[in-house]
Amino acid sequence: MDQSVEITLYSDISEISEEDWNACACPEIGDGERAFDPFTTHRFLYALEASGSVGPGTGWDARHLVARMGDRVIGVAPLYVKSHSQGEYVFDHGWADAFERAGGRYYPKLQCAVPFTPVAGRRLLVLPGLEEAGGRALLAGMAQIAEGAGVSSVHMTFCTEDEAALAAEAGWLPRLGQQFHWFNDDYESFEQFLGDLSSRKRKTLRKERQRAQAFGGEIVQLTGDAIRPEHWDAFWQFYQDTGARKWGHPYLSRAFFDLLHEMREDVLLVLAMNGDRPIAGALNLIGRDALFGRYWGCIEDHPFLHFELCYHQAVDYAIAHKLSRVEAGAQGEHKLARGYLPVATHSAHWIGHEGLRGAVAEYLEAERAAVDQDIEVLTEMGPFRAPSGGSDEQE
Repeated sequence: MDQSVEITLYSDISEISEEDWNACACPEIGDGERAFDPFTTHRFLYALEASGSVGPGTGWDARHLVARMGDRVIGVAPLYVKSHSQGEYVFDHGWADAFERAGGRYYPKLQCAVPFTPVAGRRLLVLPGLEEAGGRALLAGMAQIAEGAGVSSVHMTFCTEDEAALAAEAGWLPRLGQQFHWFNDDYESFEQFLGDLSSRKRKTLRKERQRAQAFGGEIVQLTGDAIRPEHWDAFWQFYQDTGARKWGHPYLSRAFFDLLHEMREDVLLVLAMNGDRPIAGALNLIGRDALFGRYWGCIEDHPFLHFELCYHQAVDYAIAHKLSRVEAGAQGEHKLARGYLPVATHSAHWIGHEGLRGAVAEYLEAERAAVDQDIEVLTEMGPFRAPSGGSDEQE
C-alpha cells in the first residue's frame, strides 16, 4: 500500500463527514444532480445503521474504511464484519461449510457491500482522478485488516468490472454473476418498446398488462411529497409478508422506512389501490440514469399484478423520465420474457487460507465459464425480434 495513504476504520458512518463521504461516493450531487447510485450515498447507509437494520445483533457490524492523503479524504468504502452470509445475494455458503468441515473458521468475514442490496455499483469510492491509487489503497487496507484480525476472507460484491479487474491484479479472485436489466432504446412509449419484441411476445405482454390492470382498482406511481407516511404503513405490511417468505424474517426494520421517507424524492412507490386501500406495492429507488427495483409485496393475490407493478410500471417510468435502464433486482429468468436482458455482475474475493483459496479459485473458474454461456444462450432466447432481414410472426 502507498505509504502516503493512511487507512482508518470507523464503526459508525455518522463518524464520517457526509461531505467527505459523498465527495467520493457521489460527487455529482455537489452540482445539484441526482446521485447515480443512491445506495452508496451517506444518507442511505446512515439510514440502515440508524434504523438498526445493520449493527449490533444483526450480523452486519460496520467497519467503514476511509483513505486519507494528509488531511484530505481521497476514498471511502462501505465495509462490514459479518457473522453469517445472509442478505448478500452472492452465495458463499458452500465455501463456509467446506472450510468449517475441514476444521477452519470461516466467520467472521469482511464484506464490502451495501447490505441487502444486489445492485451493481462502485465499492471503492474514490475521488475522481484518483481511482487507481485510491482503489489499490482501499483493497490493500481491507486485506491487511483481514490478515491482522485473523479473518478468513474479504468479499467485495456487486462491484464494477473495473474494480474487479483492479482487485484481480492485487491477487483477489474474480467472480461473475448474472442479473436481468431492461435497456431504454430511446423509446417514446411502452407500445414502441413492444414493437421491438416478436409478435408472440407483444401479444403475451399486452394480455398480461390487461389482466393485471383489471384487478378492480387503480395503479398509482408516487414519488416525492406524493408519498405520505401512511403509504409506508401499508408497504411495511407488504414487505413483512415477502421477507418472511423469502428470508424467514425481514432484513429491514420499520424505522428504516421512516428514514427512507426523508429521501422520498429518490423513491418511486408503485401501489395497487382498492379504493383508498393499498393492496400491493413495489418500491424503487431512482438514480440519475437508472431505476432500481427493490421490494414488492401484497395482501391480495391477483393474476400478473406482481409483473405489472415490478416490471411494466418500472419500464413506463423509465421511458417517461428518459432513464437508460431498469435494474429489477437479483435473479429471475421470468424477467427475460418481459424484455429484461441478462447482464454480468462482478465480485472479488480475498481468501487468506491457501487451501481454501485454491479450491474456491477452481470453482470460480468453472462458474465463470457457465455464467458466460448462460448469458449468451439467454440473450439469444430473448423476446426481441430478429435483426433486420430476419423474420417475425405476423400479428
